[in-house]
Amino acid sequence: MLAHKREFWGGLVMMITFIIVLILFLSPIFGGKNGLDYLDNLYNCISKGSAYYIPKVQEEGRAFQGKSVDLTLHMASAAQAEKTALLYRAAGAAATVSGADLKVQGDLGGILEGALADADAMYYNHGEKVSGKYGYPERHALYNWWKAFKEMERDLKKQKQFKEAKMVDSALTKAIEASYNYYGIEPQKIGEKWFIVLLSLVFYVIYTLWYGYSIMFMFEGWGLRLEH
Repeated sequence: MLAHKREFWGGLVMMITFIIVLILFLSPIFGGKNGLDYLDNLYNCISKGSAYYIPKVQEEGRAFQGKSVDLTLHMASAAQAEKTALLYRAAGAAATVSGADLKVQGDLGGILEGALADADAMYYNHGEKVSGKYGYPERHALYNWWKAFKEMERDLKKQKQFKEAKMVDSALTKAIEASYNYYGIEPQKIGEKWFIVLLSLVFYVIYTLWYGYSIMFMFEGWGLRLEH
């Protein structure tokens, strides 16, 4: 027996409309994507658009032009060492492979310039430039840069070249990692999509309250109430 029919039926109608909207939201009506995929892609694009630090890192890296380094990098395998050697040679450094170890000698500024050029191409989704340069998939190439720079940072710290190690870490985190993680996503500025972003946030708040009030009205219609 319903204690308050008006509240119960009002809550039930709200719940039904909530479910209808949910079904529509999860349907591929947003350019072939459902609402979750569309918004996830939108926020990824906006996030990428605000994470472009490569020009700043490139400028900082120019201060290391002419700085010679002699490094030993421990790669995961001999095959990775061979493929990573191609990256350093293209950047003007000498690279010698011995098993899974890679001996690198060259100009730190030149190495940074080569790695950041690849990261920049990947940021703008021009992976063919990277794969064409090295002869193997672009994501593998950028991952090899990532692994090599981790090893570079470690060896530079071991040599007490902390300023150089900090620069390598900056290139690693602000350029190489970002380009790898965001590869394939089109960068966008939030100003280009501000209305959709605002609408999605307002919708999220209203939709959450909508569900809560529908449950509350249905329970109150049954005669259930929260009391202190």
